[in-house]
Amino acid sequence: MAETYNGYCVKCKEKRDFDGEVSVSESGRRMAKGTCPVCGTKMNRILGKA
Repeated sequence: MAETYNGYCVKCKEKRDFDGEVSVSESGRRMAKGTCPVCGTKMNRILGKA
């Protein structure tokens, strides 16, 4: 179930909406991981503690 998140693309240097999946990092933080719809670079957005 992919949801839309707003994140910063380092390659485009702009904030963009991307479709991402929520996962939990090793430190216990929830993150949305997806790809930039324009250039295809991986994007991450930290959402907070799980």
